[in-house]
Amino acid sequence: MNITSQIKKPIQQEMELFEKKFYESMTSKVALLNRITYYIVNRKGKQMRPMFVFLTAKMLSDGTVNERTYRGASVIELIHTATLVHDDVIDDSNRRRGFFSINALWKNKIAVLVGDYLLSKGLLLSIDNGDFDLLRIISVAVREMSEGELLQIEKARRLDIVEDVYYEIIRKKTATLIASCCALGAKSVSEDDDKVEAMRKFGELIGMAFQIKDDLFDYTDDAIGKPTGIDIKEQKMTLPLIYTLNNCSSSEKSWCINSIKNHNKDKKRVKEVIQFVKDKNGLSYAEQKMEYFQQEALKILNGFPKSDYREALSLMVNYVIERKK
Repeated sequence: MNITSQIKKPIQQEMELFEKKFYESMTSKVALLNRITYYIVNRKGKQMRPMFVFLTAKMLSDGTVNERTYRGASVIELIHTATLVHDDVIDDSNRRRGFFSINALWKNKIAVLVGDYLLSKGLLLSIDNGDFDLLRIISVAVREMSEGELLQIEKARRLDIVEDVYYEIIRKKTATLIASCCALGAKSVSEDDDKVEAMRKFGELIGMAFQIKDDLFDYTDDAIGKPTGIDIKEQKMTLPLIYTLNNCSSSEKSWCINSIKNHNKDKKRVKEVIQFVKDKNGLSYAEQKMEYFQQEALKILNGFPKSDYREALSLMVNYVIERKK
């Protein structure tokens, strides 16, 4: 049994029912929209975010979930899908998980409108059912994700990111959505604010580790669906690079920044930058930080009673940093 199946095992029934509810939550009277949402649903990813919602809820409630849990999982997946559709437009990307992206098939205008539609469906799902506490959690995530993306763009222009700013970017850009998954799962079954906050923090730490792992992929030759060196070509300041620039001579730093700013389309030069980062221990430093976030997340988890759900969340934590793509 692969690790994803092991993680899903204690929530198998919930995930099957969730898929039906999620598809229903997307339906529209517009035939074009239904065609596009059908395409989206049939090309779903691993669905890690709903898994976090259900595992958290079941861990905190001795194995039970309710309609609010399903709505929370649907809202998070609607919002996440909307951001992916918009991201593909922003990045001018024609592929998503090996399939054509929405903008590649239906053009940018329709893709932006579909993203807006999914976002509004998510918000209305909460409002129509009076889940204002859940809506608050997800709205904070949407705001932070936008801020994180814009902060990254602002800093990429100047290539002057320090480590603390990098953590702020990835906390907002990536970790906030996983944090909200765990907070939503907890809030759907518990009124204990301390438990909700503990699980929010747990999700945030996992999200940080997840993003650092993604950054490390840029320096490996594994077939992970994105070409090696793409972050350098896009002038994205990731942790291995930030560490390297802070731990090299001024002449090396000038060469490196000049390579990223002015020679990022030169494959040979990009390879040289990748090798330079490796030689300066940028990768091993990023791996240490990733493992730190992983261990901090496990500490929070171990504060809860043992259960199949806690065990599955532990597997999820380890999967995040051991995955190959």
